[in-house]
Amino acid sequence: MQNKTKLVKDRKNTDKNDNQVGFKKWIPMLVLCLALMIIIIDTTVLNVSLKTIIEDLNTDITGIQWVITIYSLTLAAFTITGGRLGDLYGRKKMFIVGAVIFAIGSFITSISSTVGMMIAGESVIEGIGAAMMMPATASILMTTYKGRDRAIAFGIWGGVAGAASALGPIIGGYLTTNYSWRWAFRINLVVVGLLLIGAIFIKESKEHIKKIKLDFVGILLSSLGLLAFVYGIIESSSFGWIFAIKPYQILGKDLIPFNFSISPVAMLIGIMLLTLFVFWEKRVEDAGKTPLVSLKIFKNSQFIVGASVSALLSLGMVGLVFSLPVYLQTVHNLDALHTGLALLPMSIVVLVSAPLSGAISKFVTAKRLIQLGLIFAFFGSIALHFSLSATSTIGDLALGLMLFGLGMGLVMAQASNMTLSAVSVDESGEASGVNNTFRQIGSSFGSAIIGAILLTTLSSSLIGGIKNSQVIPDNFKSKITQSVSQNASSVEFGNGQSKSNLPPEISNEIKRISNNASAEASKKTFIATSIFIAFAFVMASFLPNTKHFDKSARAVSTH
Repeated sequence: MQNKTKLVKDRKNTDKNDNQVGFKKWIPMLVLCLALMIIIIDTTVLNVSLKTIIEDLNTDITGIQWVITIYSLTLAAFTITGGRLGDLYGRKKMFIVGAVIFAIGSFITSISSTVGMMIAGESVIEGIGAAMMMPATASILMTTYKGRDRAIAFGIWGGVAGAASALGPIIGGYLTTNYSWRWAFRINLVVVGLLLIGAIFIKESKEHIKKIKLDFVGILLSSLGLLAFVYGIIESSSFGWIFAIKPYQILGKDLIPFNFSISPVAMLIGIMLLTLFVFWEKRVEDAGKTPLVSLKIFKNSQFIVGASVSALLSLGMVGLVFSLPVYLQTVHNLDALHTGLALLPMSIVVLVSAPLSGAISKFVTAKRLIQLGLIFAFFGSIALHFSLSATSTIGDLALGLMLFGLGMGLVMAQASNMTLSAVSVDESGEASGVNNTFRQIGSSFGSAIIGAILLTTLSSSLIGGIKNSQVIPDNFKSKITQSVSQNASSVEFGNGQSKSNLPPEISNEIKRISNNASAEASKKTFIATSIFIAFAFVMASFLPNTKHFDKSARAVSTH
């Protein structure tokens, strides 16, 4: 009887929220979008400020790469857990706790004196805070809004996500250039303060009435499995996809198991742990207890297809956000701030098209909008491929960027709405965690593939250009070839020329070859991007083509 009374009370609270009108109705959305924005912007600051941070902390590229890598691994490993915690103990509560943890991590990062301290603050503590906040933002949107309001809310949410990705380099570049990279993290303390105030307008929601124990074994297996698998993907560019290109060191000793790279070994360990996780979750569910992830969610075709589309889009997006800045900084010699400004055509179109898709969804089904968006993104990546060369201007890239941004805006908004609307309200936190984990794994996988394509093409094009050069004397070619092949990856950081003392005509020739190689490498990554987006289009064809895809209105389970 007590359970029924609480259910009636919860439904009255929901109905009361549904009847709200005007600005107050959209305050929760604004708060959640602000949270999403600082999480996304925070991930771009390190890429923009690499050189400054390296000098400040007396470290090297490898040290900062570890900061970025461990942050990515933390998000991939704990996002599902963050979503489930919201389901069990309250989404608003987990959002607030995550924001506070995120602020603590930001403060530690801002006062870091060593790269180890930065890893603790940025990668681990901030990562855990973000993993708790990210699923909460989507699940609270889902429980707060219904119907067209939800479509509009997710449209704005998707637009903010896309715009934050593009505006992040501008904000980070401005702060680093005019103040310090540390201010990019100190500002988070102010933003989190605003989030805590804004959380007053967010209603608490949790669907489990009786006290339920958290599935700690499931957390351990899923976290270690994802850590191992994503680690293998990320390290593939350093140690090789299958066979070892260099030894892996453990406690100062070289390790090359049967001449295999550490990457497939780590991914195999990850698969084994995730397989154990599936069997454990089935056992927990069969025993009538609450698993970390209900296996029933993977039988939901609309959810799995939607999450897969988001993952493939994230995988493809890496081709643009990773390789294009490399091209802009090496060929056009742009600094971080002006690189971000060059991406403005994309961010502006995303900011407009994502919320607009919510209004268009009244006349067009979500499936068709997603497919249309993927078509725009596909042709945007193709346009960038053909418009990019060593002599291209920034204006030549505008059309491709706008098409790609239009596609991103349409897909990001509708895919999130359609994916999370496929599950009941009481599964929203769990579903949001799984959806974000799919996206994070897609981004990690994309980084590895796109990075490998970029650096491999860059190295081969540099060597080929030098060997075929009519300007460089034959007796110089061997020495220069060895130098550039060893330092090809430095082109990523705007250093395409050999540091040897060479005559001006040879230095100019190497710069010309370097520019051509950088352009050619970026062009190939755009081809890879278009292929990933094509796969996403095929996957989207399995989505239901109806306006009535919302399954979240089902009765709340009492478990």
